[in-house]
Amino acid sequence: MISLAGISKHYGRQVLLDEASLQLNPGEKVGLVGPNGAGKSTIFRLIVGEEEPDGGEVLVPRRLTLGYFRQDAGESSERSVLDEAIARCGSLGELHHELEELEQAMADPQRMDELDALVERFGDVQGEYQQRGGYELVARSTEVLHGLGFDDGQIEGPMSALSGGWRMRVAIAQVLIGEPEVLLLDEPTNHLDIESIVWLETFLKNSPAAILMTSHDREFMDRIVTRIVEIDEGTLISNTGDYAAYEATRALRAEQGAAAFARQQAMLRKEERFIERFEKNAAKASQVQSRVKKLDKIDRLEPPRKRVLVPFNMRTPPRSGNDVVALKQVSKSYGERVIYEDFDFEVKRGERWCVMGVNGAGKTTLLKMVVGAVEANAGEVKLGASLKIGYFAQSALEVLDPELTVWEQIDDAFPGATTPSKRNLLGCFDFPGDDIDKPISVLSGGERSRLVLAQMLFDPPNFLVLDEPTNHLDLVTKQMLIESLAKFEGTMLFVSHDRTFLRGMANRVLDLSGGGEDVARKPLVFNGTYQEWVDVTGHEAPGVWH
Repeated sequence: MISLAGISKHYGRQVLLDEASLQLNPGEKVGLVGPNGAGKSTIFRLIVGEEEPDGGEVLVPRRLTLGYFRQDAGESSERSVLDEAIARCGSLGELHHELEELEQAMADPQRMDELDALVERFGDVQGEYQQRGGYELVARSTEVLHGLGFDDGQIEGPMSALSGGWRMRVAIAQVLIGEPEVLLLDEPTNHLDIESIVWLETFLKNSPAAILMTSHDREFMDRIVTRIVEIDEGTLISNTGDYAAYEATRALRAEQGAAAFARQQAMLRKEERFIERFEKNAAKASQVQSRVKKLDKIDRLEPPRKRVLVPFNMRTPPRSGNDVVALKQVSKSYGERVIYEDFDFEVKRGERWCVMGVNGAGKTTLLKMVVGAVEANAGEVKLGASLKIGYFAQSALEVLDPELTVWEQIDDAFPGATTPSKRNLLGCFDFPGDDIDKPISVLSGGERSRLVLAQMLFDPPNFLVLDEPTNHLDLVTKQMLIESLAKFEGTMLFVSHDRTFLRGMANRVLDLSGGGEDVARKPLVFNGTYQEWVDVTGHEAPGVWH
């Protein structure tokens, strides 16, 4: 279906692809993986023709329909969300809006002299529209938008009222509604909550389209793809199976590569010692020359280069009191919208609470009330004794000084710490070598998140309050964070849409949606792990039964 044959692509001296090849077959679902900057987005742009390869050939059938979702929220619009979703869903959307324009034109008294031509064109467009299932388009579009978290009011409302994250959801909807033969999805879950992620997962599994996707959500990828393609030093390596199977294959390949490199190095040392020992021995001259020629002809193996992030060994935080935080009879409203009413909730030392709930349930509001960023309208939020709070939210990125480098930020924050300890910290959070000299102003969102987390955990608090800490983190960094926090000897209260993080962290669940369909919205306190909550409730997120 789509073929990249011997593709080479470079930017200046940076080689992204070096005679790399990839085949995407009809109906196949493939995950594309590799570190940031490896060239994943470049492959998408090559396929859709936004960039040309420096060498090789990109083969895409002319009549093939492609849907491409990228990390671009697009411009605002005064159209309704539904109209915008339909308008940009492809050729069927264009027919939909042409029909509407023709209907208006035929009803316009000032265009009566064009009526015959308008009626003829209307008939042609209507016939094609009906043949391609156009009269189901509005219903299908509404279903997709509901699945991505939009309520009826938002669907009928203007695009201009949406934030960037919600406009990204519309962009995903546009790609899905068009039902293309191939879906190219670049991080589709970045701006979705867990309910929408679960819905999208099911949609894509059931889609007949071929899919090439990147994602930092391991469970999402594991449940959809049947093959993983890794970008490794400019080449594309295909691995059958899901991400877990790819990890096992990659580990075996790395082990075999390291063993082969070690064997060759041992052989080279042996030959070089022989040459050094007998190079001045006339009787051994022919053997020496033979071995020199042998070494000249050997293809030297590269030392194995594997990106490994070692879990960060955090210091033991100071011990807090047993009562960490208590909310008593708390009420919170925004205008007429009631978020909490007479809400009671307690967190004890050592507990790790994940806060679940559909959009608008009050997850972030709860975290903000706990850290004092938002005040309750009534009731009491009482913090325990000897607390040292670490609060991570998207606004936490503002603690970084864009005028500084990565190293200067950490060095200024901890002037009394040793240089090796600070370098080790940055290495654990994927700032190796010269990366510590990067200006903060040029860091990506994921790099900034890593730096904030590094600064927070170097001198760890005893109460971590985390709002989406894994947003924008790649799979390797996310796993390192999970393994690091697994050894954290403090208390946690957090919101996350990443099921791998939830399974690894949560030993308590606060379900703000009440825990089930037709159940009163009184928050459900579940004294067990996230996985146990899933087993008991039968779903991975509040609201998925809808």
